[in-house]
Amino acid sequence: MTGSLTSVFRIPDLRRKILFTLGMVVVYRLGTHVPTPGINAHALGWMLTQMRGTVFGLYDVFVGGALSRASLFALGVMPYISASIVFQLLGSVFPYLERLQREEEGRKKINQYTRYATVALAIIQSSTIAIYLENQPTTQYGTIVMQPGFSFRIITIMTLTAGTILAMWLAEQITDRGIGNGMSFLIFVGCLDDTPNYISRTLGMVRSGESSWLALALLAALIFAVYAGVVLLTMAVLKIPVVYQGRVVGRQMYREHRTNLPIRVWTAGVIPIIFAQSLVVFPSTFAQFLRVPWLSSMQHMLVAGGWLYDLLYAVLIIFFTYFYTSVVFNARDIADNLRKYGGAIPGKQAGEKTAQFIDRSLTLITLPGAMTLVIIALLPGFLMNSLRVPFYFGGTTLMIIVGVSLDTLQQIEAHLVMRHYEGLVKGGKFQGRSFG
Repeated sequence: MTGSLTSVFRIPDLRRKILFTLGMVVVYRLGTHVPTPGINAHALGWMLTQMRGTVFGLYDVFVGGALSRASLFALGVMPYISASIVFQLLGSVFPYLERLQREEEGRKKINQYTRYATVALAIIQSSTIAIYLENQPTTQYGTIVMQPGFSFRIITIMTLTAGTILAMWLAEQITDRGIGNGMSFLIFVGCLDDTPNYISRTLGMVRSGESSWLALALLAALIFAVYAGVVLLTMAVLKIPVVYQGRVVGRQMYREHRTNLPIRVWTAGVIPIIFAQSLVVFPSTFAQFLRVPWLSSMQHMLVAGGWLYDLLYAVLIIFFTYFYTSVVFNARDIADNLRKYGGAIPGKQAGEKTAQFIDRSLTLITLPGAMTLVIIALLPGFLMNSLRVPFYFGGTTLMIIVGVSLDTLQQIEAHLVMRHYEGLVKGGKFQGRSFG
């Protein structure tokens, strides 16, 4: 493993990509500490600590605490992620967008539309934030907005929108000239923002006698086991055998060959948890805006860790897992492509029968994937409420950290193997683990 790591920096192109990515991350992290003019960061940070169970608390995690610091990158790349998801969902509704998604030039057009939508979303979100902060009462650290008014709103909109555009540009530079997917990588960096504080807080509890070294060792073993399980499930695939018949194209003869159609256990990735968490905290979020009795009652009923909250959270995760999987994995399109290129699943008639078989297989493999997503999503509440763990572990952050880490390692592995170096894992590759 050590030899493989040293090989990474022996390849000039790979070394440049890694150093470039690290440089962009440094710029991004510096931007998360550049303050937005006119905002009392201490008062805003205190307010957001009271709103951890709302959409604002979830948003702050993804941008690495930049929102609570009222920084230039308070919105991060989240408007771009939202715009991308919207266009992906619209592609399954509007035939024009679906056609664009299948073509190279069409995908470039959609990327451009996504950038425009990102700017529009950033303007809407920043203006909403500016107006909302102006209407907040005085905190124990003073007023959040020091000089409210039209000029404050314009400055905030310009600052946060410019920060989103800059973050989007940094992410695209990482994608084009660095390692990994830039958008995901910046969110990954944000999810690791509080890790040093978590470690310091846990060690402080051991030193003060609130916990023991044995409890710390058991906790470390549990975290390792959860990470290992998430890695295995992220890579787990169901392999459906596919046979391509021999055929003649022009003067070229292609022999029969066999391959597999991989279906991931977690086809939808982390999206179901994000959607479900966003919906389940909406009552708490709206209760902050609207002082309506029934909203306050719902807020008290949907307390994080309560049975109703956990039940609704679990049902929404299962629903969005199936919904988003059906959007990103179209069984009929797969069956049509197999027939077009002479492929067939043994024992299944080409066309509708193949599509039905793929769809049934996808439905069956998605169920255990959805259930494990529920366990991961509910894990933080169990650890913090039942085992008194002093930090947040699990949920969206765990999925993002594992997913982005694996994607980045796969790209590094590909560079090493392409240049005839041994991979990062001796005797193996970062491939999908067969589930059947």
